[in-house]
Amino acid sequence: MGDLHLSFSTPEKSQERFGKIWKDHEWKAKKNIEKLVRPDDTLVLTGDHSWGNNLVQCQRDLEFIEALPGRKILLRGNHDHFWKANQTEKLNEMFKGKLLFLQNNFYTYRDYALVGSKGFCFEGPFFIDTRTDLITGYDKAAYEQSVKLVDREMKRLMTGIDAAKAAGYTKYIIFLHYPPTSVIQTDSEFTRLAEEIGAEQVIYSHSHGKERFHDSIQGRYHGVKYSLVSGDYLNFKPIRVLK
Repeated sequence: MGDLHLSFSTPEKSQERFGKIWKDHEWKAKKNIEKLVRPDDTLVLTGDHSWGNNLVQCQRDLEFIEALPGRKILLRGNHDHFWKANQTEKLNEMFKGKLLFLQNNFYTYRDYALVGSKGFCFEGPFFIDTRTDLITGYDKAAYEQSVKLVDREMKRLMTGIDAAKAAGYTKYIIFLHYPPTSVIQTDSEFTRLAEEIGAEQVIYSHSHGKERFHDSIQGRYHGVKYSLVSGDYLNFKPIRVLK
């Protein structure tokens, strides 16, 4: 599951302004997780954990996550400002025995390598025909910048994949924060990589609200299963990825 968007120390950023489904969502998630996740299970949270800007502001939010059952693996989301890109090793040392931070590395579940990065996809601006609601164009400068960000996140993802390969793993689950494709794509660097390495699943979040739930791939595509796990999409009930 992704997008807990906790705000215990930053109540002014509460998600409740985005609709009824976000009312007391953290306690709904806690109840569902405690019901479904056993102490020996692995819980992967796919980014946007806290609205805090630094570790001090995030302390209560991360303590909330620490108290959840299971082994917790955290992916970096676009709003996780407490997690600087070059500080993953430092965070893993600071939270050793409590939380695991997934970026430029990999973790395992049985004979699977769990790999991931924040990812990225182009989200506009788009030019819309107001008569048909169809996309007629997009901001090319913003698109060119998005290509650079995708390349950066692909390199981070490949670092983890290469390490998993070197360790002898051949079965992969890919976790992303951003969807693997944008609304104007049918495939992407991420989907092609998933197919190339034979990943069984790609799990992603970030897309909120009914109007955004179908921005990217869901279900089986070219032999890979794609799942959206945004908290509000799941009504804050985590899904089982592997038995």
